[in-house]
Amino acid sequence: MTLTDKELKLINSKDGLMALLNQEELDVEKATRLVKYENRLAKLHEELIKLQSWVVNNKKKVVILFEGRDAAGKGGAIRRIVEHLNPREHRVVALPKPNEIEAGQWYFQRYINHLPKEGELVFFDRSWYNRAVVEPVNGFCTQDEYEMFMNQVNEVEKMIIQSGVILLKLYFSISKEEQAYRFKDIQESPLKKWKYSPVDQKALELWDEYTAYKEKMFEKTSTDYAPWQIIKANRKTKARIEALEYILQNIPYTVKNDEIIVHQEIVEDEN
Repeated sequence: MTLTDKELKLINSKDGLMALLNQEELDVEKATRLVKYENRLAKLHEELIKLQSWVVNNKKKVVILFEGRDAAGKGGAIRRIVEHLNPREHRVVALPKPNEIEAGQWYFQRYINHLPKEGELVFFDRSWYNRAVVEPVNGFCTQDEYEMFMNQVNEVEKMIIQSGVILLKLYFSISKEEQAYRFKDIQESPLKKWKYSPVDQKALELWDEYTAYKEKMFEKTSTDYAPWQIIKANRKTKARIEALEYILQNIPYTVKNDEIIVHQEIVEDEN
């Protein structure tokens, strides 16, 4: 490949040399993209810290939902997004299967209990939208429970927003081939295989059912006041950048540097 002067400067930097040394096979182009990605992420993190300060100083409440297929990269995206935030002023919520008491409560109750206090950001790694897709596909809820949820969710979100919460909804979308690739990677990794759940085992087999319920979810719950933002997530780094850009663009913090936030095409394939 032919590198520009700017790219040569990048690859000759400390970060560029580290990116090269960390590769199993030398790939200058890939290392260059990685450095660009990390530099872009760092600039967006600076804006996110400003956003968090605005939330804290103005006693704002922010909820960001991360939804998507299994292995779509939701958890990894959240980890990279929040890594430089003040841990006392944000929370990541990833709820397990409801216990016996929670199963007998109003469905939204345990999620409502995790909404932010004043001056806090809350990131949901999966949310109440489990009942829109995962639960009906896998038989974890009845048809009546599913329909009740679909009839209530828009009004619940409207009430949450009217109470002063800023609500964003992101959906990470991957292809069937990419999901199969990631499942294989998870199964073969001693550090990742704990992630492979019984639900994951059936995800490829139930791909079309997931798609049908996902489309119903978009159709019925993408409202003017709480729209869905679909993030194409076959490339994890690209998805993380786009998710962070969307968050920064759609929360009215000050002072916002729009020149930094505007989308730049930087892609580094981590697979």
